[in-house]
Amino acid sequence: MTKSKVRKAVLPVAGLGTRVLPGTKVVPKELLNVVDRPILSYVVAEARAAGIEHFVFVTGRAKGSIEDYFDHQVELEAQLRAKNKTAILDELLAELPKPGEMSFIRQMQPLGLGHAVYAARDIIGDEPFAVLLPDMVMDSEVSALKQAIDAYDQVGGNIIVVEQVPHDQTHQYGVVALESQNGRLNKMTGMVEKPAKGTAPSNLIVSGRYILQPEIFDYLATQEKGAGNEIQLTNSMFKLMQDQSFHALEYDGVTYDCGDKIGLLRANVAMALKRADLGDAARAALSPFFN
Repeated sequence: MTKSKVRKAVLPVAGLGTRVLPGTKVVPKELLNVVDRPILSYVVAEARAAGIEHFVFVTGRAKGSIEDYFDHQVELEAQLRAKNKTAILDELLAELPKPGEMSFIRQMQPLGLGHAVYAARDIIGDEPFAVLLPDMVMDSEVSALKQAIDAYDQVGGNIIVVEQVPHDQTHQYGVVALESQNGRLNKMTGMVEKPAKGTAPSNLIVSGRYILQPEIFDYLATQEKGAGNEIQLTNSMFKLMQDQSFHALEYDGVTYDCGDKIGLLRANVAMALKRADLGDAARAALSPFFN
């Protein structure tokens, strides 16, 4: 059977960003800056580079500025034109969606990632889709999601992007279990959320990029609340795994958890240093702190 193309992506952006308070008191964490653009800008660029045609943002109260970010700012654009600042104007306009490219729906209660994904079911419909956690900046030569879609095109089913961490840190994450390990793409047999120290089935952790089949919605519809009194996506994925194949893809790149204060700092430093227009100035600015 011919595999359906992955055209749509769900971005759950309703979270409160408590790990980076007080910065997120009035600014959504997804709009915190990494160098000179919001975290969300990097995530959307990654998905566009992977060929995503329709973005479904699952928002919450006080998150209207996310929708505003992807809209025209008429007064600002007029001033930039008047001052002939065409380069920055072109950058702003390039991020705007094409007609019908973005949908915004409201998650009425903060009931977890599974609940947020389920809220997008009517827009996703009966086709495979991507999920991108919007506080994860995944820096790679080939977009992390593109790597996942390439893997999906190869094996079908469901794809979970993973990365390695030291074995003594696995208890902090969701960890995948593999049938066997040979190369970067391997069939999964299970997942464990924050296993007790010394019990993790591998050192490969879930990294915040998924490709899921629409049957996941059937399980999410009846999924009971789990850890944190939330509807956990991992619980429904484990049930779906009994009927469909899941593969873990160890992607080639570096992940920055920008929902964490140190992760956000690391992202700012790393992304500034690699910029052709800012790298030298960034090194000069940082060097006094390490001499």
